Amino acid sequence: MYPILLLPALILLFGVFGIPIVRYIWLSFHTSSVLTDLLPIPNNGANWIRLFSDSRFWQDAIQTFRFAISSVILEILIAISIAILLNQTFKNRGIVRTITLLPWALPTTIMALSWRWIFNTPYGPIEQILTLFHLNSINILSSPKIAWFATVIADVWKTTPFIALIILAGLQTIPEDLYEAFKLEGGNEFSAFQKITLPLLQPYIFLGLLFRFAQAFGVFDLIQIMTGGGPASTTESLSLYAYLNALRYLDFGYSSTIIIATFILMIIFSLFTWILIRQTKSLLSIR
Repeated sequence: MYPILLLPALILLFGVFGIPIVRYIWLSFHTSSVLTDLLPIPNNGANWIRLFSDSRFWQDAIQTFRFAISSVILEILIAISIAILLNQTFKNRGIVRTITLLPWALPTTIMALSWRWIFNTPYGPIEQILTLFHLNSINILSSPKIAWFATVIADVWKTTPFIALIILAGLQTIPEDLYEAFKLEGGNEFSAFQKITLPLLQPYIFLGLLFRFAQAFGVFDLIQIMTGGGPASTTESLSLYAYLNALRYLDFGYSSTIIIATFILMIIFSLFTWILIRQTKSLLSIR
């Protein structure tokens, strides 16, 4: 009887996610562009052959991996520190917690526009400070070597509170008696963090990892607003590449191929992360 209760949710999920995915898979084996008057014509897998030889796709894949890994690692490290601070007892703690969540609550569009202004040359505050001290301009968003890291900083600023909230929830499940007993046995705060806090926070940290890896791998709006994929496509993500093929070049068949390939890469990446998490948990349990 209980599986029947899940039927409405499963139907909704299939309608929202299943039908578009099936449509994209079907369209990836067809040519649908301005050359065909946007009519889908079977092409015997020509889109996939083109994809495997598309250097721009693989460049964007590497850049997407780099963005996702860098963002999530920084977010986890910062979120743990913030969560520990917010778990302490101090005056107006509720207000501080609310303020901490504001970056996550802000719409990505507004946040990305703000960061684009911060990194702007020559009118942004960073460039103004450099000018004040008579230092050379950095041209952050125009430099292929550092523009990608500017997008990472913006993403970390926005989504770190999300992971901090998850970890804070985990901290509040740890009984204070464990720390008191550990101190009575001569343990210090660092040892308590290493032997009590981190092991008990593992499920929450790993949950945040999986959520954020999937979200960061599909980044689109942040990159589109801050850099538009530039300079010279050095910050372009796979989602942005699929968008450009669909709405700028009107090549819906190839765009669908990119979307399905990105979906497959995301699944592989998530499975790899899950396996890595399982191995890490096994090693920690052995210790």
